[in-house]
Amino acid sequence: MLDALVGLATFETLVNVLWATLGGMVIGALPGLTATMGLALMTSLTYGMGGDQAILVLICLYVGTIYGGSRSAILLNIPGTPANAATAVEGYPMAVSGRASRALGLATIASLVGSLFGALCLYLIAPMLAEVALRFGSFEYFLLGIFGILIAGTMTSVEDPLKGWISGFFGLLVAMVGLEAMHAYERFSFGSLELSGGIALIPAMVGAFGVAELLVSMGRGKARAATTMADRTSVLSCVGDLWRSRVTAGRSSIIGTAIGIIPGVGEDVAAWISYAAGRRYSRRSAEYGTGSTDGLIAAETANSAALPGAIIPALTLAVPGSAPAAVLLAAMFIHNVRPGPMIMIENPGFVANVVWILVFASVAMAVLGLLLTRPLVAVLKIPKEYLTPVIFSLCLIGPYALSQRLFDVYVMMAFGILGFLMRMMRYPMAPLILGIILGGMIDQNLRRGLVLFERDPTAILGRPISLALIALCLLTILAAVPAARRLGGRIFGRRSVADGASG
Repeated sequence: MLDALVGLATFETLVNVLWATLGGMVIGALPGLTATMGLALMTSLTYGMGGDQAILVLICLYVGTIYGGSRSAILLNIPGTPANAATAVEGYPMAVSGRASRALGLATIASLVGSLFGALCLYLIAPMLAEVALRFGSFEYFLLGIFGILIAGTMTSVEDPLKGWISGFFGLLVAMVGLEAMHAYERFSFGSLELSGGIALIPAMVGAFGVAELLVSMGRGKARAATTMADRTSVLSCVGDLWRSRVTAGRSSIIGTAIGIIPGVGEDVAAWISYAAGRRYSRRSAEYGTGSTDGLIAAETANSAALPGAIIPALTLAVPGSAPAAVLLAAMFIHNVRPGPMIMIENPGFVANVVWILVFASVAMAVLGLLLTRPLVAVLKIPKEYLTPVIFSLCLIGPYALSQRLFDVYVMMAFGILGFLMRMMRYPMAPLILGIILGGMIDQNLRRGLVLFERDPTAILGRPISLALIALCLLTILAAVPAARRLGGRIFGRRSVADGASG
């Protein structure tokens, strides 16, 4: 760890940490610009950078964006990113009541605590998870990919998991387009030379998240700030508030990291689950929804802790824990870093580097957030009419800069329209992108496993890890079926009553 710290302690690193974190905060503060969109655009702009510094810039941008979304959530009641939706529930009422500075300060300190806790978990958990992953064979990786799509679809579309699964498996279908890896056989190209090369990930993500979000945001009205920054809250008072809510902060850090590790779920789900848990166990639950500091701490701690949590499976399993982590995973491959179970053997120092990068980004986020509150608030006043053409131009330039193919621009536009239609019909985007990312792994490992076991699909049932993953997939599907949930509730309800009677 010390060697990694010494290697990163350069002037270039410091400069990149500061501008990338600040850039992420600005992106996050502007409603309509998500972390996934920012990372997708920045990935194409870091193509000429060295691998270590490019990954550093992207992680710092990621950290800054998730935190920056709390600015507009608190002051405008419009979450800058989906991860800050729960923050708006408590932060905006605090701002309306004249406690804007206190809300912004609490969000900053809570984000710092959550991010540092997640970085510690990354340092502790990643080596153990990589060691477990070394026991995985082809069938295990195939089932892990299927489970990732199923759980992502369930968690991102709670009201109708079927929509999440359709989105995920549509992404898996998109990943099948082009030459397959084992025998270079063309699939779903329909005689098109461009389609035979496959659908590139970055144009698809820029379109699904960037262009689609621009189309959605164009229909929104202009928001107004809730109040002036009249209150003068000190950093020490915010630390004191956090200390009084230390149980909430600790629980939210654990929940955020755990949810972040689940493939494809993301920071927004972590924030809502943590917020719900905080409301359930808080002694001041009646204050929730009216400007509760506990609720604000629960949401911001969890979404920041989920960020390092999402990087854990991306590094050790090559399975991203969130949509932004999926872009980060793609960037790692672009910059010749091979995530997966072998990373601790082939590149053991990289995980330590990522941990320190997260620490640097977290500290920079806290310092810049406390010092530049007013300038960042001024960013929110930029008219949407000026921002939209600039962002759309970046969306066009980014995919084209990676490959110099006009076809990728067409792909981006097609996925932008598709993403807009899916949003209108309430289909989640994260499973779609996760399906595209995991498609190659699922396809190749299933076929490789069948080759190794002489095309006998029943061989998958003779492996303990495979059986455990099959059970998890079935439980995920059954848990989304209302009849199965009701039956389970009756069974476990009867057991609990019987246990109570026997006691």
